[in-house]
Amino acid sequence: MTVPVSPVMRTLAAFMAAAPQHRLPAAVVEKTKHHVIDTLAAMISGTRLPPGRMAISYARALGGVKQACIPGTRIVTSAVNAALANGMTGHADETDDSHQPAFYHPGCAVVPAALAVAERERSSGNALLRAVALGYDIGCRVNFALGAMKFHLAGHSTHSFGALFGAAAAAGALARFDARRMRWLLSYTAQQASGVSCWMRDPGHIEKAFDFGGMPAKNAVSAALMVDSGMSGVEDVFSGERNFLFAFGAAAGAGELTRGLGAAYENLGANIKKWSVGSPIQAALDSMRELIRRHRLQPDAVKKVKIQVQDHEAAIVDNRDMPDICLQHLIAVMLLDGTVTFASSHDEARLKDRQVLEMRKKIEFSGSAGLTRAGGRQAVVEVWTRGGGHFMHHTRAVKGTSANPMTRAEVDEKCLDLMAPILGERKARELIDTVRGLEKVKDVRALRPLLQA
Repeated sequence: MTVPVSPVMRTLAAFMAAAPQHRLPAAVVEKTKHHVIDTLAAMISGTRLPPGRMAISYARALGGVKQACIPGTRIVTSAVNAALANGMTGHADETDDSHQPAFYHPGCAVVPAALAVAERERSSGNALLRAVALGYDIGCRVNFALGAMKFHLAGHSTHSFGALFGAAAAAGALARFDARRMRWLLSYTAQQASGVSCWMRDPGHIEKAFDFGGMPAKNAVSAALMVDSGMSGVEDVFSGERNFLFAFGAAAGAGELTRGLGAAYENLGANIKKWSVGSPIQAALDSMRELIRRHRLQPDAVKKVKIQVQDHEAAIVDNRDMPDICLQHLIAVMLLDGTVTFASSHDEARLKDRQVLEMRKKIEFSGSAGLTRAGGRQAVVEVWTRGGGHFMHHTRAVKGTSANPMTRAEVDEKCLDLMAPILGERKARELIDTVRGLEKVKDVRALRPLLQA
């Protein structure tokens, strides 16, 4: 059966095929570097967490031809196995980036898939940057076409779908596919699209790491390598009888796939976390840190703390038994330490620490319908001191979001905190500097010595 290729698919595939030659605006290049180094830091720090350790053990047992590395280890394995392991280490924790309008985490799938194929193809650093930027653009637009929030509420995992198509686009660009092979790639990608949002019931973050990063990255690289080996496929999976969008009841439609392509770059709207903790806690930590800085708050002086976040997110972080997603615990740690680091936010022993528990007794926490109506991700923190002081701070734009972006220095500081304990400070700094000058790297494999622990 011959089905005409739709104008949307022609535009989309042509854009993807041209991506390796497409010069990115300077701001997009800079933001892409932010997300590459931020995701590498998440991957490296994630190797020491349970989801990462399990993914590495699984990949090691599979063996495979030596095509791509698993950062934070000395393992070199097949591109597919590396993509799987690195996707899971990239989301082994609440550390990686996100895109709120598209409702998914792009980096933990796009960067691992791009890195794996770039190593296999011995691509340049510039090609890697352009592929990653493309991945963010395509992944977001697929979720927009599906109607991200409606799709999520129906039980599907937007975190898996957008991540898969974004990772596949990046892999296809690095494999240098022409427009026709890009169409086949999209078809093989669609056939592997899966994800059910019951990942929310995973208490160990293991299946969540697979759903957000490991599965999308692995399936994307598999799709690219199948097409690269000569497999042909459906010419237009997004239109015609029984197409992908029809099968999943797309709320918005195919037009979203190409709206603004080449003009509106989605990584500019992606968020990078300042704090390696659950997203609903970010605003509260921003406010608490500002109150400590502004009023020189000392732990012994604090009498009571009242915190409000959006009501639809309050339950996600209310008195949880994992330190990095428990709001009361992290606020107590910040009051005692003056800040929160990756190490302190993952120190499970402090969940039972006497000082932390005593501080938690002073903290009141609730959801606010008003903050939900205000939009974004906001928090209001109030502190009463024993001396009669009353201080308040309202975070309206979380640090690291497009409305309040992190500077290069702030991104680098966060990533150094994540990577130095594993790579050593000297190597971690050198890796950051090398990614900052990625256009000068002729072969991405040159990064391996810096990525390996």
